[in-house]
Amino acid sequence: MFEKEDLLALANQHMPFGKYQGRVIIDVPEEYLLWFAKKGFPEGRLGMLLALALEVKINGLEHIIEPLKKKDASQFIANDSQTRH
Repeated sequence: MFEKEDLLALANQHMPFGKYQGRVIIDVPEEYLLWFAKKGFPEGRLGMLLALALEVKINGLEHIIEPLKKKDASQFIANDSQTRH
């Protein structure tokens, strides 16, 4: 299972290495994620996020990540904290 913070990370965390270094994880091409799926995802949180990005892409759900990108993420966080009170 994943948390809201994981979706925010998909939208804002950058790939730290490789061919797509510097790209936001959700913007890494599906073909590269499929390659990782065959080879083995990295251990830890990065691997979990790459696997989650692949699931999002396979299921055509990129549109749920787009509003969470940095320009809009602060609004999402503010709205979420208001609903918790």
